[in-house]
Amino acid sequence: MQTNTPPRSTIRLTRRGRLAVVVAGAVVAGTAVAVPLLTLGADREQAQPATLVIPEGWRADQIYDAIDKALALPPGSTRKSLDKAALKLPSEAGGNPEGYLFPAAYPVQKGATPESLLQLMVDTADKKFNGAPVAAGAQRNAMNVYQAVTIASIVQAEAATKADMGKVARVILNRLNSGMPLQMDSTVHYALNHDTENTGRSGTRLESPYNSYQRMGLPPTPIDNPGEDAMRAALNPTPGDWLYFVTVAPGDTRFTANYNEHLRNVAEFNALHRGAAATQPPSSGPLVSSPASPEPSGN
Repeated sequence: MQTNTPPRSTIRLTRRGRLAVVVAGAVVAGTAVAVPLLTLGADREQAQPATLVIPEGWRADQIYDAIDKALALPPGSTRKSLDKAALKLPSEAGGNPEGYLFPAAYPVQKGATPESLLQLMVDTADKKFNGAPVAAGAQRNAMNVYQAVTIASIVQAEAATKADMGKVARVILNRLNSGMPLQMDSTVHYALNHDTENTGRSGTRLESPYNSYQRMGLPPTPIDNPGEDAMRAALNPTPGDWLYFVTVAPGDTRFTANYNEHLRNVAEFNALHRGAAATQPPSSGPLVSSPASPEPSGN
């Protein structure tokens, strides 16, 4: 196991997707026609179901909460329904739907239940993931489809832009093929159930199968529910020999195979953002994760 790897620094936008429940209605224009239009609007509201929007990169816990809100159920209801949902998941998932609650817009029909919405999301993931191109892409990279979804989930969490996704996927594969730990902060954040924070020394020492600083290989499950772009990147990573990356500034993520070059990039990040972590409130825009030196970090 290679441990001479650099500290990792990234800028992350807090992934707080918004639950969108959209109901079609009519716009009232003028007093003379107010009553007919309001009546028509009510009819349309009854005809068109609400829509539950699941953003890319949401974790299962966030989706459970969103379903509870969409169905006006007490908090925790959807999570409690998992046992009776009998979701059709891959055997590798062990009953955990993480990674297979596909991000999309779902109609909330009258009589919808947590079980029906979860199964609709899993069915959608099956259609996206079980086609021949996906299986061929996974095989080309010496992995199965579940592993590809797991890699896509890390790509979804780590890539600052869609353009970076293929390169992040390549870093993951290069590290796996080189026998290096992934050392991705996003896996530790998943174990801690945090969106974005400085992993720090204590985080890298966390006793968890999701701690990719301490454990070799992929985490046991996906760490979120990736979209099509992240899945495409996992199956068709950009060619390159990169082992490290750092987002120096928004839109400026630098990838390299050279440790010393990476250290220079990290130093530039620190020079640009020194003190930002202390002045940024937790609820505001981008949060800055400082290096966890002297702990090893891969990107």
